Amino acid sequence: MSFRRVNIVILVLAVALFLLVLHHNLLGLSSLLRNEITDSGIVGFQPIDFVPNALRHAIDGREEEIPVVIAASEDRLGGAIAAINSIQHNTHSNVIFYIVTLNNTADHLRSWLNSDSLKSIRYKIVNFDPKLLEGKLKEDPDQGESMKPLTFARFYLPILVPSAKKAIYMDDDVIVQGDILALYNTPLKPGHAAAFSEDCDSASTKVIIRGAGNQYNYIGYLDYKKERIRKLSMKASTCSFNPGVFVANLTEWKRQNITNQLEKWMKLNVEEGLYSRTLAGSITTPPLLIVFYQQHSTIDPMWNVRHLGSSAGKRYSPQFVKAAKLLHWNGHFKPWGRTASYTDVWEKWYIPDPTGKFNLIRRYTEISNIK
Repeated sequence: MSFRRVNIVILVLAVALFLLVLHHNLLGLSSLLRNEITDSGIVGFQPIDFVPNALRHAIDGREEEIPVVIAASEDRLGGAIAAINSIQHNTHSNVIFYIVTLNNTADHLRSWLNSDSLKSIRYKIVNFDPKLLEGKLKEDPDQGESMKPLTFARFYLPILVPSAKKAIYMDDDVIVQGDILALYNTPLKPGHAAAFSEDCDSASTKVIIRGAGNQYNYIGYLDYKKERIRKLSMKASTCSFNPGVFVANLTEWKRQNITNQLEKWMKLNVEEGLYSRTLAGSITTPPLLIVFYQQHSTIDPMWNVRHLGSSAGKRYSPQFVKAAKLLHWNGHFKPWGRTASYTDVWEKWYIPDPTGKFNLIRRYTEISNIK
């Protein structure tokens, strides 16, 4: 009889121990799932520092915060600084900049942002871990700039700005001449996670890249000879869009798992080579075109007047450039270089690097050096 009691006691203790372990594991799983949403470190992002106070003007606590995400690489840091400065000086809205960079650039960026002209800016520096892209990129020496890790920060907006419902992303080669609030207030249709500027719009020149098809349609970015692309039933003549400036509905982005969808197509491209061999633009564009096919809203084309970084930019009149809300030097020629169009407009917003590491390349500098 006592032997049976001992067995019962052991059984009860075993069940209690099992339930305790199960409870602990469930708590751990719950914590992990929660961290995947709120802790950016889980997926390769770590906040470095945050400046909460704007000194330039008092901010009404009831005013909506406008998150602006911009990537800042070491060799293009002056571009990001000029873009940020132009945004800040053309708005009275409550803007906070989420500046995505690599660890070795953070100190340089921080010292630049401490310049007197930039002290009123509210910002958060976020470190991007390139390991996040392992298995998702196909090495291509012809892609150059667009293969750099920070180019893909735009794919991870909800992780960069976890508490926001809406955000703006923009490249570092832009200047904003309008009030960013107007862009932020772009209406997005129900079910749409983002609004882009289409390449067929009337404000930007239609540019034809030799050997790459038309830069303003899907066939310029995707290889329609591949069965997986054909199965998507996307018209090759569909107008493409430019991902250098867009407004995102982050609630909808998360609901549709946009980031996971983008990563899926990146991996499939590594395995099957789905992008056009003569890619008409950035390597970030093809997965976005697939995921947002006929499922995106549009921004006012004057909020992404582009091609200033190509020969097409020279076709714009000074009056048109002045009227643009946002100027975009996409293309090979950047405004901190020597051959881009309207560099004087960009230079108005540039603030010299206090460390002296970043310098503009100008023709007159070369001439003076020769003399």
